[in-house]
Amino acid sequence: MKPAISFPRICLSGLGLAAALLSLAASATEAAVPAPRAKELVHLVRQDCGSCHGLTLKGGLGPALTAETFHQRPAESMVATILHGRPGTPMPPFKGIVSEAEAQWIVQQLQAGFPNE
Repeated sequence: MKPAISFPRICLSGLGLAAALLSLAASATEAAVPAPRAKELVHLVRQDCGSCHGLTLKGGLGPALTAETFHQRPAESMVATILHGRPGTPMPPFKGIVSEAEAQWIVQQLQAGFPNE
């Protein structure tokens, strides 16, 4: 007796489902920050973060916030730095200014090459 669904078909179906779920999760993260707030966050990073990290985000008092430097660090660590700052350094906490979802969005944008205003 032949099975109704072959093993390769099940695998392909499972892979398609996994890809769809990953895509949905990625778009949900992007959707967590509405366009008007995203514009505010870009301005915040360019101006407030730029005052220490350089207006081009290539470094200053603080390290560079470029895609190259962000690919070397775990995203969770960068989110924690944004939210809680770095004790003993000039890096302040932004927890009262940005939410965790917004901090994650900022890190994603920095990893991709931060947009201009």
